[in-house]
This record gives sequence, structure tokens and C-alpha cells, in this order.
Amino acid sequence: MRAIKVLIVEDSIVFRELLVQNLRRDPAIEVVGTARDPYEARDAILALKPDVMTLDVELPRMNGIEFLRKLIPQYPLPVVVISSLSDKVFDAMNAGAVDFVAKPAVSSRRELEDFIKNELLVKIKIASTARIGNIKRNAKVNQEEQHPSVRRGNLIVAIGASTGGTEATSAVVRQYGADIPGIVCVQHMPPGFTQMYAKRLDNECRIHVKEAETGDRVLPGHMLIAPGGDRHMQLVRVGGGYQVEIKAGPKVNGHCPSVDVLFDSVAKVAGADALGIILTGMGGDGAKGLLAMRKAGARTIGQDESTCVVYGMPKVAYDLGAVEYQEKLSDIAGRTYALLNKM
Repeated sequence: MRAIKVLIVEDSIVFRELLVQNLRRDPAIEVVGTARDPYEARDAILALKPDVMTLDVELPRMNGIEFLRKLIPQYPLPVVVISSLSDKVFDAMNAGAVDFVAKPAVSSRRELEDFIKNELLVKIKIASTARIGNIKRNAKVNQEEQHPSVRRGNLIVAIGASTGGTEATSAVVRQYGADIPGIVCVQHMPPGFTQMYAKRLDNECRIHVKEAETGDRVLPGHMLIAPGGDRHMQLVRVGGGYQVEIKAGPKVNGHCPSVDVLFDSVAKVAGADALGIILTGMGGDGAKGLLAMRKAGARTIGQDESTCVVYGMPKVAYDLGAVEYQEKLSDIAGRTYALLNKM
């Protein structure tokens, strides 16, 4: 198999060279060039035709977000953003980046090597398979579309997503109104960023969104997002309603929090009163949990291949028989309301 050609755009000489040295250790990667700013990057892209570009957000002469907005419409290249802890990363995702990693505050070469091996390399390889055209197309989903009100209370919606999911999840929940049953969501994301993502969605949507904490009640018109890091989110029943529990645990399917852990808990606690949605992402996290939900009587929806940035998690779920309805991203909200009103 041909090596993935990577262009590194980073203004720090030290960090740039460390990235080059460590990425080149992987035989699946060919670092074809480096650039210090967007203008050098533009010339390198045209000359070297990389498969994937890594991009720092803070760059001289033009910031990375502005560069993405100019680049992607003309040259749809998979981009992995390397960012400090800032909500600017979501502007980068909206501008067309495939995924992002948190820039490490490393105190040793070993920590940097672990970051590159266990995080950056994985994201680069996933990005090389991404469908770039779906990122901007999916962002245009109509927020104002009206749906019939949900007639029954005490229902719950569970959502799982990974690569491409920040924009996909946003596209779906922006169409939900205040009458939507309580939502619990796992979106694979580094620690710290989930809180910023939740605040961003809370400002964009008609529902209330927050990063989940143990004891948070699952209420209509509210969405709880599992915090990134080393803890899983599970649904628990308290009295006549639901709450979430955030507990430390080992990675499941390589992830913590894991979609499977959430979906399994929803299957056990909510059963036929739940609706599960699995969105774009690499791998199979959430597929078995969604199957457990469906076997427990829940209704289930999977994002279709034509609109996924990475058709991994929804495909595995579909192949397992976990997906009852496979829908384009723009149609998932409508299907959600149609199913909820049959429950």
C-alpha cells in the first residue's frame, strides 16, 4: 500500500522538526514537506500534492482558520488541526478540517512520542480516508425546518459520533426544538474541548446543551455531552426519570468515553423508551450498543454513507443489523420526530 503523503504546517521550528522526525518512523507515512505559514503551505500543496495536511491554528501572516476557508472550496484536502485548548478549533472544523488533536504541553520527548504515536498518527490515517466534500455540504442543513411536536414524555434520545461528528451532531441537533426528549451524547473528543463544544452548541441551538456531570437529570429540550478524558457516561434511572453517571473506566473499543458504554446503559435502563442515533466516525464504537438498544425495543437510526465524513461506525452498526433506518444527515431529525411520535 502506498504511504500517506503528509504536509506539516507549523511555525515553531522545534515542534515542526519533532513532528517530522517522529512521523517518519511510521512506514505508512511519508512526510513530503513542511511549511511555516499558509503562503508556504499553498505553494507546497500545489507542488507536492499531499494526501493529508496537519495544521496549526495560530500561524503568522494568516491564521489557520482563514487559510482553511480559502483552501477547502478550491482544494478539498483532508486536514488535521493541531490546536491548543481553544474553541477556535471548532471554527476550523466548520471551515472544513476533518479532525483535531490537542497540542501537548510536553515535559519530555517520551510524552511527545506517545502523543504522535497514539493520537496524531491515528488521526492522520483516518483523515486519509475521509470524504471532504461532505463536511461543508452537511453544514448547510436547514435549522429552521419545522417538525411535529413530540406527544409523549419520558422518552430519551442517545447519540454517538466520532470523526466528522462535531459538525454532524451540530447539524442534527440544530433542527431539534425544545420539545425533543432529553438527549445523551458521546462525541469522541480530547478532554477540555467537550465543555467548549457544549457551550458552542448551547449558543447555536434551540435546546440547552452542557457537558455532563454525575447527577445531571436528563430533561426534555436538554442535551448532555459526555466529558472527554478517562471517564465513561452511563444512563441511570432515578425515580420516574433519568440521570447520568460519569465514572472512570478503561477504554472500550479504544475510546473513553465510549459510545458502546452509553448505548448499553440506555438499552438496559430505557429499553423501548429510547431512540439511538449513530453518526459518522471511524471504527465500530457504538455498533454493538446500538444493537443492544434495538433488541431492547428501541428505535434506531444510522447516518448513510453518502453524507458521512467517515463511514465506519454507522457501517459496522448497519452490518450488524443494529440500524433500523439509514438516513442522510439532513433527514435524521425528521426521522427522529417521526419515530418518537410512534412510540
